[in-house]
This record gives sequence, structure tokens and C-alpha cells, in this order.
Amino acid sequence: MTLLIRGGQLLDRTKSVLERADVLIEGERIVAVGPELAAPADAQRLDATGHVVLPGLINAHTHAHNNLTRCLGDNWTLEDLWTHGPALYGGRTAEDQYLSAALGALEMLHTGCTAAFDMFSAVPVPTDDGVEAVVRAYTDVGLRAVLAPMLSDIVFYRVLPDLMDLLPADLRRVVERIDAAPAESLLRLAEDAIRRWDGAASGRIRLGVAPTIPGHCTEALLAGSASLAREHGVSLQTHTGESKVQAIHGLRRWGKTIVGHLADIGMLGSRFVAGHGVWLTAEDIGLLADAGAAVAHNPASNLKLGSGIAPVREMLDRGVGVGLGTDGSMSSDNQNMFEAMRFAALISTVRFPHEQERWIGARAVWEMATAGSARCLGLAGEVGAVARGCKADLILLRADSVFLRPLNHAVNALVYAETGAAAVTTVLVDGRVVLQDGRVLGVDEERLRARAQSAVERLRAENAGAWTLAEQLMPYVSATCRTAVRTPYPVDYYAAPPIAR
Repeated sequence: MTLLIRGGQLLDRTKSVLERADVLIEGERIVAVGPELAAPADAQRLDATGHVVLPGLINAHTHAHNNLTRCLGDNWTLEDLWTHGPALYGGRTAEDQYLSAALGALEMLHTGCTAAFDMFSAVPVPTDDGVEAVVRAYTDVGLRAVLAPMLSDIVFYRVLPDLMDLLPADLRRVVERIDAAPAESLLRLAEDAIRRWDGAASGRIRLGVAPTIPGHCTEALLAGSASLAREHGVSLQTHTGESKVQAIHGLRRWGKTIVGHLADIGMLGSRFVAGHGVWLTAEDIGLLADAGAAVAHNPASNLKLGSGIAPVREMLDRGVGVGLGTDGSMSSDNQNMFEAMRFAALISTVRFPHEQERWIGARAVWEMATAGSARCLGLAGEVGAVARGCKADLILLRADSVFLRPLNHAVNALVYAETGAAAVTTVLVDGRVVLQDGRVLGVDEERLRARAQSAVERLRAENAGAWTLAEQLMPYVSATCRTAVRTPYPVDYYAAPPIAR
């Protein structure tokens, strides 16, 4: 099929103004961009008059399982969230996992995102049916995605420094009875998923490998994950130094930083993506750069969970590829990449007072949300641009959006002001219209949301015991984490030093 998008406005080379241009698409790819393009007589035409034609934004890091639990936590750290894991995610059916993934994919389309790296999870362990449900959800909605079931074979409570020593005997016995799945079965599930689903939906669905957090994995699981990624040529992403608690655990376990250990065991490379990458030393950043690895930056989540301010300027200066993510809706409340861009542009300023040359700025953030995130998905040069040869993953945004008028500087307005929520009218993925006139085609959104609400209410009742256990554990988790963050570390990425108590 040939499609001509006529009459729209595109960002100029400086990204400061909009220029009138057409886009000609053959099949899944853009074949020409320019003013007054000619097209075959039988080509379909899409009138983009009054719209800005943009590359679809790309979410470098999200979690499908979070969408049913949006806004359940407030004033939680990352470790508080993990403490509530069984309460938040336990007992889900494959249908529940489908609903959660579909909700997130719908939200991303509505806010101008056309592709995502989704590290999804299940409690107590991912299953074949659960993987199939997430694949089906993304396929039905029409989003492009790299999907990776999260793998962990060490129970979270056992990696918190000194937690087991703090727990009273009754709680310690409960925690000691919690087991993780063995590395062998998790790696088998991941490989089966790759063999079955990689390349699904006409290539829009790719599979990846996601050892959850290095500290939550045995050496066998880490090594096996790296081997799987190499053997099948897929991306590998893991939460790397997201919190200082993780960084301190890494020092205790390996006698070096997390990235230092991953380098030693051969996990770093051009397909490696460090999720978050907050607590990275200069040496860590150098190792990532030299390996050709990338970082998925999640500024909103890092702020809400109090994890710290990632050293993005240092990463960019050293040549690390940086993409941008929303993280899951449990930790940053939505899947809106426009909001993620705004946070990314703003948060760097407080690290470098009156050193404006070191601030990130709108242009760099736009590149992170497009080309940078494409690299994190293993799709560098394929998506993230309105250019000849690229996949036709595009969004049409109303040029008269309340956030774009008056228009003084196009990319500044898109990064700092636009929200996407009401202005995105049309979305194409692989040259196919998947959202038209603000409605996702082929999906009954009202019915899906009603089913999701029913699932949430059922799960909250069924997981009441897990909620009680989490609240009992919270004081002890908080105590051990407060001790950990007072431990000296080579870098400090908090906005202020922790108060000694």
C-alpha cells in the first residue's frame, strides 16, 4: 500500500520552526519527505492540514504489570514498592495481565508514543500464558514493542542489607518460607518466549531478556541471560543502580560497583541497556560507553521514589547512548512521554547551578525520546525520525494545540509545554493507522477499562493478606534502607545529604 500524508508541518533541521512538507509511505517505510510530493494515482491520501507530523515518541523503559496499580502508592521508595510486590501483583490471571498491558499500550498511543521496551513481571513467577497475554495485548492495540519478562531468582527481602537480622522471629519465619524460581526454569521460559514470539505481529513485536535487578539474580541467571541475548541477537535490559540501596548491596556482594561486576562477567555490550543508571560512578559510565551500551533514563520515577538524579550530562559527554522512559505507572503514575521529556529537561538544572552549558535542554531531550530510545530498543536508524528509509511510525498532532500557541520555538514547545493527551489525533505504526480521530482502531476501550476496574477490585480483596504482611514489614524495610543510604559511596546523586538520625 502507498500512502501520502499531505499538508502537514514537520520540524526543520534546527528544530526551531515548522515547515510545510508531505510524507510518502510505501508499505511500512517512508520513501520520500518534501513539499508537494507526487504520488501514484491509486495511493491512499491522509490529509494532515492543520497538524504537525512527528516521529512517534519511544518509551525506553516501562512495565506492563504496573497499569492496574496506578496511584496506589504515595511517599514510597523503590524498596517500599518492592515490599508491596505480592500485594500489588499477586494472583493475577493471564486475562489480568492482558488488561494491564493493553491499558498501558492504549495510553501510550493516545499520548503520541509508538514503541516501547516493556519489562513485565508476574508474582510469583512469569508464565507462558502470561507472556502470551502481554504479546496479544500489544498486538491488539498496535504498538511496536520489545517485550521482556523480568527474571529474578533471589527473593527481594534477602538482598536488603541486614533486613533479616532486624525482623522479629515471626516475620522472619514468614519471609524465610518465600522461595524464588530457579535460574534454569526462568531461562527456559525466556528462551521459549523468544523462540515463539520474537518477530510476531509482522515484526512489530520483538522479545528481549530482562534479569530484573543484578542484585536479585544469581550468577547463573546473570550469565544465562547474557548468553541468551547473544545467542538470539536480542536486547538485554536490567535495572542498574536505580537506588543507593542497590548500589550498597552491590558493593557488599561483589566488592565493586554493579556495572563493574557486569563488565567482569561479560554482560556489557551494544545490546545492553542499563535501566535508570542513577548511582553510576565515572568509571561505570566509562565502561558503558566503551562497551557501546545505553541507558534508559526515567526522571519522573527517580524523583517520585526518591532514588536520585541520574548523571545524564556525564553520560552524554562520555558518549553513552541515552534513551528516555516513563517507567511503570506504579512508580511514576502515567505513560506520557511528553511529561517524561519535560522532567528530563528540568531535572538536570539543579545539579549544575549557573552552569547552563551543562544543562540538558530541549533539543537533547527530544533526541533522547526519539533516536536515543530507538537505540535502547535495538532499532537505531529504523524508527525515531521522519526520514527516507525509516519505518513509518508517525503521529499527527494538532497544530492549534493550546500548548503550541503562540509558537515561538517548535521543539521547546513540544518538550516543555505540550502534553499530547488532547492534541494527538492520528498515529501510524509500520505505515498503518492505529489511532484515528483520537480513537484506537479495533479496540473497545470503554469495555476494556470497565473489565480492568473489575479486575482491580477483585485483586485488592484477594490480596488482602499480602497487604497486611507488607504493612508489617514496612518499618523494618525503612530502617535497613535508612542505614544503607547513610553508608559512604563514591558518588552522591541525592538533592541533599541524608539527615543522620
